[in-house]
Amino acid sequence: MLNPLDVSVVIATRDRLPLLRRAVVAVFDQDHPGDIEVVVVFDQSEPVELGIAVRPGRTLRVVRNDHAPGLAGARNTGIAAATGEFVAFCDDDDEWLPAKIRLQLAARGEADAIASGIEIVSGDSATTRLVPYGQVTHRHLLRDRVMELHPSSLVVRRSTLLEIGPVDERLPGSYAEDYDLLLRIARRGPIPCVPQALVRVNWGGSFFADRFAMIADALTYLLGKHPEFATEPVGLARIRGQVAFYRAASGDHATARRWAARALAANWREPRAVIALAMGLRLVTARRTLAVLNARGRGV
Repeated sequence: MLNPLDVSVVIATRDRLPLLRRAVVAVFDQDHPGDIEVVVVFDQSEPVELGIAVRPGRTLRVVRNDHAPGLAGARNTGIAAATGEFVAFCDDDDEWLPAKIRLQLAARGEADAIASGIEIVSGDSATTRLVPYGQVTHRHLLRDRVMELHPSSLVVRRSTLLEIGPVDERLPGSYAEDYDLLLRIARRGPIPCVPQALVRVNWGGSFFADRFAMIADALTYLLGKHPEFATEPVGLARIRGQVAFYRAASGDHATARRWAARALAANWREPRAVIALAMGLRLVTARRTLAVLNARGRGV
């Protein structure tokens, strides 16, 4: 029987110590028989001792982000420090269920990465979201973000991360850095998904909710970086519609109208473009739209 494979788990954090401790304990409680190394990266904050007992087969390393400030730089710091054959990510406010790593490694085959379903917890409600495909392809991701494929569920071969290049620190505000990474991984081959919810995602709305212009900048950058979107009109319209929405949310209605027109040219049914135009007419507001979507565990 082969020796169990070693896994490094990168957790980027900033000023959320109680949630961070919960996330680390959930990783340590995995029933995976191999070694698990947790690399906690403090971003724009001073590292502190976590006060967590470390049992045999588990390692805890605490480092400071020495790349660009933000999530992308913090994850790159963690990847550089990782020593496991596989690297996994966990947001500091999420929790892994005990069988996560064992089930994913058992199902990985020769794939570069593997994911799983998630359970979204919002207040007193919990909703299970399974990835709608047995394997997520590059074309799936061009057409749709596949939000069920959450970064806290992702396990990637460390060699793959080194080959495709770092998490993109040029993305404004590190927005959509996980989407960019998924697109680059899926270019190499499909990402299989365990058809079970193995991560508890604690949903409190988006960290980026009020940074509308930055989000529009990041999405525009993403379109330029991935010209393959032009081969999927529905996906192209989706991103253009998101840019239109966030430009309208930032008050730049003239630019929003141009992006909405481009979105509708690619797909006349694109709803985000219509919402952006309605915002320009003061028929709806960004905050109300986001509140409704967040209540359902969704974004724009």
